[in-house]
Amino acid sequence: MSESIYNFEVKNNKGETKSLSDYKGKAMLIVNTASQCGFTPQYDGLQNLYDKFKNKGLEVLAFPCNQFGGQEPGSDSEIASFCQMNYSLKFPIFSKIDVNGKDTHPLYNFLKSQKKGFLGTKDIKWNFTKFLVDKNGKVLERYGSSTKPEDIEKDIEKIL
Repeated sequence: MSESIYNFEVKNNKGETKSLSDYKGKAMLIVNTASQCGFTPQYDGLQNLYDKFKNKGLEVLAFPCNQFGGQEPGSDSEIASFCQMNYSLKFPIFSKIDVNGKDTHPLYNFLKSQKKGFLGTKDIKWNFTKFLVDKNGKVLERYGSSTKPEDIEKDIEKIL
């Protein structure tokens, strides 16, 4: 069987294992996030996208990561509390992971192999890098940290 995004399992922020096969037939916007980053206000834009498109089949999946400037030092429960208190997030926030290096989560190895970054780079450069996955599990696009969620809206509309 060829490698598919649906083969991966992730842990939610309560430590429970979740299969990405649960998202078959839905588009996904997968984002590595951090609570103490200059891009953290993008949580508002991500929630807006989720509110606007969840009924049309969009899922936003947030994966906290502390690899960039130590900007996500909290525990999974502290991160969840911060996101709820400050941004009232309704989309899933998963357990903290590594997106680069020897302990890279297998999901991120897959995402990076499917869509390279600027000038063909593989590594994630910073928090709030976003991957857009269509309803068939194909990784369509990779967006850098400075791409605001609202700037992705047209790409999302095309695949829903």
